[in-house]
Amino acid sequence: MSTQDSFLNRRGFVAGSLSLGAALAQAAEPAASATPLPPGRLDALDLQGVQQGLASGQLSAESLTRHYLRRINALDRQGPQLRSVIELNPQALAQAIELDRERRDKRRGPRGPLHGVPVLLKDNIATEDAMSTTAGSLALAGLHASRDAFLVTRLRAAGAVILGKTNLSEWANIRSSRSTSGWSSRGGQTRHPHLLARNPSGSSSGSAVAVAAGLCALAVGTETDGSIISPASICGIVGLKPTVGLVSRSGVIPISASQDTAGPMTRHVRDAAALLQVLAAPDTEDRATAAAPKPADYLTGLRKDALRGARIGVLRGAQPPQPQVNALFEQALAVLKAQGAVLIDQDLKIPHQEKYGDSEMTVLMHELKVGLAEYLAAYQPDAPVKDLAGLIAWNQAHAKTVMPFFDQELFEMSQATQGLDSEDYRKAIENNQRYARKEGLDALFAEHQLDAVVAPSGNLAWLTDPLLGDHFTAGGFTSPFAVAGYPHLTVPMGLVGELPAGISFGGLAWQEAKLLAYSYAYEQASLKRAAPKFLSKV
Repeated sequence: MSTQDSFLNRRGFVAGSLSLGAALAQAAEPAASATPLPPGRLDALDLQGVQQGLASGQLSAESLTRHYLRRINALDRQGPQLRSVIELNPQALAQAIELDRERRDKRRGPRGPLHGVPVLLKDNIATEDAMSTTAGSLALAGLHASRDAFLVTRLRAAGAVILGKTNLSEWANIRSSRSTSGWSSRGGQTRHPHLLARNPSGSSSGSAVAVAAGLCALAVGTETDGSIISPASICGIVGLKPTVGLVSRSGVIPISASQDTAGPMTRHVRDAAALLQVLAAPDTEDRATAAAPKPADYLTGLRKDALRGARIGVLRGAQPPQPQVNALFEQALAVLKAQGAVLIDQDLKIPHQEKYGDSEMTVLMHELKVGLAEYLAAYQPDAPVKDLAGLIAWNQAHAKTVMPFFDQELFEMSQATQGLDSEDYRKAIENNQRYARKEGLDALFAEHQLDAVVAPSGNLAWLTDPLLGDHFTAGGFTSPFAVAGYPHLTVPMGLVGELPAGISFGGLAWQEAKLLAYSYAYEQASLKRAAPKFLSKV
């Protein structure tokens, strides 16, 4: 056993291993009042099928939870060893049994639309329970948040079973520019579910892999720039980065107050709409949510003919230098056109992208230092680190274990910033909002009267290489929509060999209902999602 493995066993997985052992032992026991499962593979059911099974009694929250626990054991811990789930909730079965009891109680009935549905959360989302909240870092391993994140409160109120936490790129990929996506010092390397040697991208790596592999009904990821869209596309699922402020960030370990958001990661567009319906709500502790309009009914607009008459801009400049991906994109455009979309395909470009590449990093570096200290004080005051300076020192003291492959130069850059009152920060945030919003996406949409834009979501999965780190090729449009804080959705577009590719739909602020409707119509007309085969070839 390596020094790293020994350290993980001593500290990183102390809570996780106990939770896992207890949960899997319970999962092996038959449900006290087992109900027959529907024909076919339970992990392939969409949320609507799960809800119908629960309502009819054909399924129970307990049987669902046991199913997912067994599947996590078979695929995540054994078999292909995906390492997508960093920790299981030892209370998950007890929650499920209680939710089944509540459903049978005619005086109470279901709490909400997710009653009895198991959900996985990215491990930077605080939960007040037996699980740790660590962002994949050993610095916070074994510690517990003092309260739930606001979005977790929403999930519990809707009746969800919090099944566990998913692995991620450590600290949501903000520690180093040379990092390897899907790797954390606490959780190790998450593996791509289609081709195990490939990288799942990140930073919401575990959430994407768990959904693709059928380890949960639904998952929640987070994004600052690409961290939902990229792994969702690369793993062949649906991912939605909402408008910043639609979903509360309270209790989510932060990078950037101006760009961070949580969002749904699911196998089906309808499931993403249903999950967003629960997550979207104003929160007095997150000032960004005050700007959001009243949450829409994201399900009612999901029609197969939703693309009819929609003006869709084609951003060919966002195509990656991968001919096979672009061939799939041409097929996708043909589907959009056949469904009645009006394609605006005349050398469209997002204006001024070159003007906020550097200033985006300036904003992230300033906001990270402030936001991390505020989060630790509010949600994890007993942590051994109190701020970014303390975290840098902790990492240096444990460098052999937590920094075996890459360093923390981005943390050090952030620590050197002078606060949110500095002239550098003020100019950078003003620059970003001007060129990404008003003179960028807003101008493009207004000039061409667009309802949405489309492009390939990015490149295909690369080989995981912990020594050299990630190696992306150009493609996609995550940064403009991330810097603007506007919504962006990816849906499966097909396979290149055994590797998934996605098509992205981008829109203006608060236009999630439109993007969900358009992507649903495309999804239903194309049906391009493919279940992973967990292949060991490259």
